[in-house]
Amino acid sequence: MSVQTPGFGAFEVFQIMRDGKPRTRAELTVQTGLSRSTIASRIDTLSELGLVKPVSYASSTGGRPSSQIAFNASAGIVAAADLGATHATIAITDLAGKRIAETHTRLEIADAPEEVLELLGENIAALLQQIDRDSSDLAAIGVGLPGPVEHDTGRPSKPPLMPAWDGFDVPAEIRKKFPVPVLVDNDVNIMALGERSINWPDTDHMIFVKVATGIGAGIISGGQLQRGADGTAGDIGHIPIPRGAFVPCTCGNTGCLEALASGPAIAAGLRKNGADVHTVADIIALARSGDLAATQAVRQAGRDIGEVLNMCVSIINPSVITIGGSMAEAGEHLIAGIREAVYGRSTPIATQHLTIQQSRSGPQAGVIGASILAIEYALSAERLESLHNHRTA
Repeated sequence: MSVQTPGFGAFEVFQIMRDGKPRTRAELTVQTGLSRSTIASRIDTLSELGLVKPVSYASSTGGRPSSQIAFNASAGIVAAADLGATHATIAITDLAGKRIAETHTRLEIADAPEEVLELLGENIAALLQQIDRDSSDLAAIGVGLPGPVEHDTGRPSKPPLMPAWDGFDVPAEIRKKFPVPVLVDNDVNIMALGERSINWPDTDHMIFVKVATGIGAGIISGGQLQRGADGTAGDIGHIPIPRGAFVPCTCGNTGCLEALASGPAIAAGLRKNGADVHTVADIIALARSGDLAATQAVRQAGRDIGEVLNMCVSIINPSVITIGGSMAEAGEHLIAGIREAVYGRSTPIATQHLTIQQSRSGPQAGVIGASILAIEYALSAERLESLHNHRTA
């Protein structure tokens, strides 16, 4: 279906060209069904905005070769940030999501938002200086936070790990230093965007599950990220499971999946049996060493997660489930437990084409997704129309 905005018909042509493949005007005429003069006009508009550029010449069977044009990913840059409980990955990418510069820093997300976002701003500024660019070159900034976020406003909503952030206007605070559009979303949502864009671009129905300090899911259905009415879609960590009866959860309820199968919950269970385990890294090291109690605990956590995902499979019918987050480093012990529960409990028709595997993007999924969040806004029809109108006014 054609995607157009009144006043900016070039958007339809631009969407085709965003795959980076060089094309001639004649090829675009055939592909879109538009006339040659219309294609020429659309290309001129996109060229004026710097979004396409001539790249080479197509081979010719005789006569003058046809010039080719392609998406100019270097026409702008975006900043992307994946903020975790104790760390952050921050990057500058081009408009195709290619990382130009990247840094990692430690932080405490439970600190005051002003302090954390000041640190974020300092890192973005340092990266811009590193690549000899300045804030005026930024088209947008994408940020992932480890908690529920009202996507329309960018304000965290009662985030358990960062209570001081509740209702805080994150975009406004960042714009004090960088006066550009700021897009904020839950960290699991941006990880789902990143995982899909790099590894599953043709998959329209998938679930990305993050298992770490908490447990959450990013849901893509019909090719679109599903945030729900209040931005809490995919909050599977607080679905109760039978094995968790009477086990208290940080949310105030009992029996939540997160209280049984998250990294801290697994570590607490192992400590009760005398193991010197305090972090996710400790759990993984113990499991990789072949410790029976650790491998059994991780596999049981996988079964618990699979029990909840079984319900998700029945409701959403994904073709792919990917497991990310720090606990995913436990590898097949966790994945085996999830597969055992999902394949064992779901109906055959729902799982006949279902793939369950570890995230291929690993820790990079979040920052990749944050850049996509920013890029999709910066290159939206409405944004490009506004830029076009501003330049022609």
